[in-house]
Amino acid sequence: MEDAVPETPAAEEEPAPAPEPEPAPEPEDDPAAPAPLDVPRTPTGNADVDAALDRLGDADHLATDGHVEVYEDVHRGLRDALTALDARPGPPVPPRPYEHRS
Repeated sequence: MEDAVPETPAAEEEPAPAPEPEPAPEPEDDPAAPAPLDVPRTPTGNADVDAALDRLGDADHLATDGHVEVYEDVHRGLRDALTALDARPGPPVPPRPYEHRS
C-alpha cells in the first residue's frame, strides 16, 4: 500500500486587480456644442409663468435644432397663463360718471 499523501488545500488565489479606468478624452473645443447660457431667471410669483421660464433651462443642454421644441412649449405655457388671467373674473369696472354736455 502506498502511503497516502494528505491533500493540501489549493492556495486561495487573490483576484487580479481591476484595470484602471481609462481617462476621459479631453473635450474638444467645439463652438457648436451645447453650452448653458446661465441666464438668471427671477421668479415672477405666478407658478405657471415661473414653470414656463424654468423650462427655458432645458434648452441649455440641447443642440440648436432642439431649441425650437422647448421655445414652442414655453410660448404655449406663457400664452395659456395669459389666457387664464383674462378668464379670471376681476372686480367690476365702476361706471363712468355721466357728463352732461350742452
